[in-house]
Amino acid sequence: MYSFDSRIRYSEVDQEGNITLHSILDYFQDCSSFQSEDLEVGIDFLKEHQVAWVLISWQIEVERYPKHGEPVKIGTWPYGFNGFFGNRNFVMLDEAGKRLARADSLWALMDLKKGRPVKILPEMAGAYRLEPPLPMKTASRKMELPEQMEAREPFAVHKFHLDTNQHVNNGKYILMAQEYLPQEFKIGKMRAEYKKSAVLGDTIYPSVAVQEKQIVVALSDQQGKPYVIVELEKKND
Repeated sequence: MYSFDSRIRYSEVDQEGNITLHSILDYFQDCSSFQSEDLEVGIDFLKEHQVAWVLISWQIEVERYPKHGEPVKIGTWPYGFNGFFGNRNFVMLDEAGKRLARADSLWALMDLKKGRPVKILPEMAGAYRLEPPLPMKTASRKMELPEQMEAREPFAVHKFHLDTNQHVNNGKYILMAQEYLPQEFKIGKMRAEYKKSAVLGDTIYPSVAVQEKQIVVALSDQQGKPYVIVELEKKND
Protein backbone atom coordinates (compact mmCIF):
# COMPACT_ATOMS: atom_id res chain seq x y z
CA MET A 1 0.00 0.00 0.00
CA TYR A 2 1.23 3.47 -0.87
CA SER A 3 0.40 5.95 1.91
CA PHE A 4 1.02 9.36 3.39
CA ASP A 5 0.28 10.87 6.80
CA SER A 6 -1.74 14.01 7.35
CA ARG A 7 -3.86 15.89 9.85
CA ILE A 8 -7.43 17.10 9.35
CA ARG A 9 -7.30 20.80 8.52
CA TYR A 10 -9.80 23.49 9.46
CA SER A 11 -10.47 24.06 5.75
CA GLU A 12 -11.62 20.42 5.44
CA VAL A 13 -14.30 20.28 8.14
CA ASP A 14 -18.01 21.02 8.34
CA GLN A 15 -20.00 23.08 10.87
CA GLU A 16 -19.54 20.33 13.46
CA GLY A 17 -15.78 20.14 13.04
CA ASN A 18 -15.79 16.80 11.19
CA ILE A 19 -14.13 16.22 7.83
CA THR A 20 -16.47 16.53 4.86
CA LEU A 21 -17.05 13.76 2.33
CA HIS A 22 -15.56 15.74 -0.54
CA SER A 23 -12.43 16.37 1.55
CA ILE A 24 -12.07 12.60 1.99
CA LEU A 25 -12.33 12.28 -1.79
CA ASP A 26 -9.67 14.96 -2.20
CA TYR A 27 -7.35 12.98 0.09
CA PHE A 28 -7.95 9.82 -1.92
CA GLN A 29 -7.29 11.56 -5.25
CA ASP A 30 -4.18 13.23 -3.84
CA CYS A 31 -2.88 9.90 -2.59
CA SER A 32 -3.18 8.23 -6.00
CA SER A 33 -1.57 11.21 -7.73
CA PHE A 34 1.30 11.21 -5.19
CA GLN A 35 1.92 7.54 -5.90
CA SER A 36 1.96 8.16 -9.66
CA GLU A 37 4.37 11.08 -9.26
CA ASP A 38 6.71 9.01 -7.07
CA LEU A 39 6.66 6.25 -9.70
CA GLU A 40 7.39 8.80 -12.47
CA VAL A 41 4.12 8.15 -14.30
CA GLY A 42 2.36 11.27 -13.04
CA ILE A 43 1.12 14.47 -14.65
CA ASP A 44 4.21 15.19 -16.78
CA PHE A 45 4.33 11.60 -18.07
CA LEU A 46 0.64 11.69 -18.95
CA LYS A 47 1.00 15.03 -20.75
CA GLU A 48 4.01 13.77 -22.69
CA HIS A 49 2.03 10.76 -23.92
CA GLN A 50 -1.20 12.74 -24.41
CA VAL A 51 -3.22 10.44 -22.14
CA ALA A 52 -5.20 10.90 -18.93
CA TRP A 53 -6.83 8.73 -16.30
CA VAL A 54 -10.59 9.33 -16.31
CA LEU A 55 -12.69 8.21 -13.34
CA ILE A 56 -15.55 5.91 -14.34
CA SER A 57 -17.04 5.14 -10.93
CA TRP A 58 -16.60 5.69 -7.19
CA GLN A 59 -17.96 3.64 -4.31
CA ILE A 60 -17.12 5.06 -0.88
CA GLU A 61 -18.06 3.95 2.63
CA VAL A 62 -17.44 6.12 5.71
CA GLU A 63 -17.27 4.40 9.08
CA ARG A 64 -16.32 7.50 11.07
CA TYR A 65 -15.65 11.12 10.12
CA PRO A 66 -12.40 12.25 11.79
CA LYS A 67 -12.39 15.60 13.58
CA HIS A 68 -10.40 18.78 13.08
CA GLY A 69 -6.76 18.29 14.02
CA GLU A 70 -6.95 14.50 14.11
CA PRO A 71 -3.97 12.60 12.60
CA VAL A 72 -4.84 10.31 9.70
CA LYS A 73 -3.10 8.00 7.24
CA ILE A 74 -4.34 7.80 3.65
CA GLY A 75 -3.49 4.74 1.56
CA THR A 76 -4.11 3.43 -1.93
CA TRP A 77 -3.18 0.59 -4.25
CA PRO A 78 -4.19 -0.68 -7.69
CA TYR A 79 -5.54 -4.22 -7.80
CA GLY A 80 -6.22 -4.81 -11.47
CA PHE A 81 -5.43 -3.69 -15.01
CA ASN A 82 -7.56 -4.91 -17.90
CA GLY A 83 -7.19 -3.36 -21.34
CA PHE A 84 -7.72 0.35 -20.79
CA PHE A 85 -9.34 -0.10 -17.33
CA GLY A 86 -7.65 0.17 -13.94
CA ASN A 87 -9.12 -0.73 -10.52
CA ARG A 88 -7.95 1.05 -7.39
CA ASN A 89 -8.78 0.89 -3.66
CA PHE A 90 -8.35 3.59 -1.02
CA VAL A 91 -8.42 3.72 2.79
CA MET A 92 -8.27 6.39 5.46
CA LEU A 93 -7.01 5.20 8.86
CA ASP A 94 -6.88 6.82 12.28
CA GLU A 95 -3.78 7.11 14.46
CA ALA A 96 -4.33 3.59 15.87
CA GLY A 97 -4.67 2.10 12.37
CA LYS A 98 -8.45 1.67 12.58
CA ARG A 99 -10.26 2.24 9.30
CA LEU A 100 -12.24 5.47 8.97
CA ALA A 101 -13.25 5.20 5.31
CA ARG A 102 -12.65 2.97 2.31
CA ALA A 103 -13.32 3.20 -1.41
CA ASP A 104 -13.33 1.23 -4.62
CA SER A 105 -12.86 2.96 -7.97
CA LEU A 106 -12.70 2.19 -11.67
CA TRP A 107 -10.63 4.29 -14.07
CA ALA A 108 -10.07 4.35 -17.84
CA LEU A 109 -7.00 5.60 -19.68
CA MET A 110 -8.04 8.06 -22.39
CA ASP A 111 -6.18 9.18 -25.51
CA LEU A 112 -6.61 12.97 -25.34
CA LYS A 113 -6.01 13.52 -29.07
CA LYS A 114 -8.46 10.88 -30.26
CA GLY A 115 -10.91 11.28 -27.37
CA ARG A 116 -11.25 7.54 -26.79
CA PRO A 117 -9.92 4.88 -24.43
CA VAL A 118 -6.43 3.52 -25.04
CA LYS A 119 -4.70 0.40 -23.73
CA ILE A 120 -2.68 1.02 -20.58
CA LEU A 121 0.92 1.78 -21.54
CA PRO A 122 3.51 -0.88 -20.57
CA GLU A 123 5.52 1.72 -18.63
CA MET A 124 2.46 2.46 -16.51
CA ALA A 125 1.45 -1.14 -15.88
CA GLY A 126 5.04 -1.99 -14.97
CA ALA A 127 5.40 0.89 -12.53
CA TYR A 128 2.61 -0.18 -10.16
CA ARG A 129 2.55 -3.24 -7.92
CA LEU A 130 -0.87 -4.88 -7.83
CA GLU A 131 -2.23 -5.89 -4.42
CA PRO A 132 -5.36 -7.83 -3.36
CA PRO A 133 -8.63 -5.85 -3.41
CA LEU A 134 -10.40 -4.69 -0.28
CA PRO A 135 -12.96 -7.13 1.12
CA MET A 136 -15.91 -4.85 0.42
CA LYS A 137 -19.16 -5.56 -1.38
CA THR A 138 -18.94 -3.69 -4.65
CA ALA A 139 -22.06 -2.59 -6.49
CA SER A 140 -22.47 -2.38 -10.24
CA ARG A 141 -20.85 0.73 -11.70
CA LYS A 142 -23.95 1.20 -13.89
CA MET A 143 -26.56 3.29 -12.09
CA GLU A 144 -30.24 3.67 -12.95
CA LEU A 145 -32.10 6.92 -12.36
CA PRO A 146 -35.36 6.88 -10.40
CA GLU A 147 -38.49 7.51 -12.46
CA GLN A 148 -39.42 10.66 -10.54
CA MET A 149 -36.71 13.33 -10.52
CA GLU A 150 -37.26 16.96 -9.50
CA ALA A 151 -35.46 19.55 -11.65
CA ARG A 152 -33.44 22.18 -9.79
CA GLU A 153 -31.93 25.50 -10.86
CA PRO A 154 -29.19 25.12 -13.50
CA PHE A 155 -25.74 26.63 -12.95
CA ALA A 156 -22.59 27.31 -14.95
CA VAL A 157 -19.24 25.54 -14.80
CA HIS A 158 -16.59 27.94 -13.47
CA LYS A 159 -12.79 27.93 -13.58
CA PHE A 160 -12.50 26.77 -9.96
CA HIS A 161 -14.33 23.54 -10.89
CA LEU A 162 -11.59 22.46 -13.34
CA ASP A 163 -8.60 20.13 -13.00
CA THR A 164 -5.36 19.85 -15.02
CA ASN A 165 -7.27 18.16 -17.86
CA GLN A 166 -9.53 21.23 -18.13
CA HIS A 167 -12.53 19.11 -17.07
CA VAL A 168 -14.67 19.46 -13.94
CA ASN A 169 -12.77 17.65 -11.19
CA ASN A 170 -14.29 14.39 -9.96
CA GLY A 171 -14.65 15.64 -6.40
CA LYS A 172 -16.32 18.90 -7.47
CA TYR A 173 -19.29 16.94 -8.85
CA ILE A 174 -19.77 15.33 -5.43
CA LEU A 175 -19.57 18.74 -3.78
CA MET A 176 -22.28 19.94 -6.20
CA ALA A 177 -24.50 16.95 -5.38
CA GLN A 178 -24.16 17.50 -1.63
CA GLU A 179 -25.85 20.89 -1.99
CA TYR A 180 -29.21 19.10 -2.26
CA LEU A 181 -28.92 17.19 1.02
CA PRO A 182 -31.12 18.04 4.02
CA GLN A 183 -29.24 19.76 6.84
CA GLU A 184 -29.09 16.72 9.15
CA PHE A 185 -28.30 14.14 6.44
CA LYS A 186 -24.97 12.45 7.31
CA ILE A 187 -23.53 10.44 4.41
CA GLY A 188 -22.56 6.84 5.13
CA LYS A 189 -22.11 5.61 1.56
CA MET A 190 -21.65 7.27 -1.79
CA ARG A 191 -21.74 5.89 -5.32
CA ALA A 192 -21.04 7.86 -8.47
CA GLU A 193 -21.02 6.97 -12.16
CA TYR A 194 -19.20 9.42 -14.41
CA LYS A 195 -20.60 9.42 -17.94
CA LYS A 196 -18.96 12.40 -19.66
CA SER A 197 -16.87 15.45 -18.79
CA ALA A 198 -18.21 18.95 -18.25
CA VAL A 199 -15.91 21.81 -19.27
CA LEU A 200 -15.72 25.57 -18.82
CA GLY A 201 -18.73 27.23 -20.42
CA ASP A 202 -21.07 24.26 -19.93
CA THR A 203 -24.27 24.62 -17.94
CA ILE A 204 -25.22 21.87 -15.50
CA TYR A 205 -28.88 20.96 -15.05
CA PRO A 206 -29.43 19.16 -11.71
CA SER A 207 -32.31 16.85 -10.91
CA VAL A 208 -32.92 15.22 -7.54
CA ALA A 209 -34.84 12.24 -6.14
CA VAL A 210 -35.24 12.29 -2.35
CA GLN A 211 -36.07 9.20 -0.32
CA GLU A 212 -35.96 8.60 3.42
CA LYS A 213 -32.42 7.22 3.56
CA GLN A 214 -31.13 7.88 0.06
CA ILE A 215 -30.80 10.78 -2.34
CA VAL A 216 -29.96 10.49 -6.03
CA VAL A 217 -28.63 13.50 -7.93
CA ALA A 218 -28.16 13.66 -11.70
CA LEU A 219 -25.98 16.48 -13.01
CA SER A 220 -26.83 16.70 -16.70
CA ASP A 221 -26.47 18.77 -19.86
CA GLN A 222 -29.29 20.73 -21.47
CA GLN A 223 -30.50 17.62 -23.31
CA GLY A 224 -30.82 15.72 -20.03
CA LYS A 225 -27.78 13.49 -20.61
CA PRO A 226 -25.94 13.08 -17.30
CA TYR A 227 -22.37 14.12 -16.76
CA VAL A 228 -22.54 12.15 -13.52
CA ILE A 229 -25.07 10.32 -11.36
CA VAL A 230 -24.49 10.46 -7.60
CA GLU A 231 -26.20 8.29 -4.99
CA LEU A 232 -25.87 9.37 -1.34
CA GLU A 233 -26.98 6.98 1.41
CA LYS A 234 -27.66 8.11 4.96
CA LYS A 235 -25.32 6.93 7.69
CA ASN A 236 -26.74 4.64 10.37
CA ASP A 237 -25.69 6.11 13.72
